[in-house]
Amino acid sequence: MIDDLERQGLIRKLPVDRKKVEDALVHARRDLATAGTIIANDQDWAYTIAYNAVLQAGRALMFSKGYRPDGANQHVAVVKFAELFLDPSDTIIFDRMRRKRNSSVYETAGIITEREAEFALEQAEILVRKIEACISP
Repeated sequence: MIDDLERQGLIRKLPVDRKKVEDALVHARRDLATAGTIIANDQDWAYTIAYNAVLQAGRALMFSKGYRPDGANQHVAVVKFAELFLDPSDTIIFDRMRRKRNSSVYETAGIITEREAEFALEQAEILVRKIEACISP
């Protein structure tokens, strides 16, 4: 529940700002396009950018409902917030992407295969569309 996320310090209430929503969606769409352009040359970075597209869409969802991530674990907060609106299978993919991206960025470079990057981009495109559908006009 949203109240639980607030109590845990993961999210904070804020006034709905349609510009923030649209800006985050613009970033999500841009990231999908960028990931598609570089996937053949840099799978790690394409994966990271595909994940960021979903993250930005998740932030847009939060903004549209009058919340923002708060505290030290903002990526986790976005995933947990998205769980309230998406199917469990979608949020499992989102969270797995978050974890794999974290490993790729902070631990071991070169761990993303071409197939993983392609799958991440495919799933990111689906998740961004599903999140856009959850955002009230």
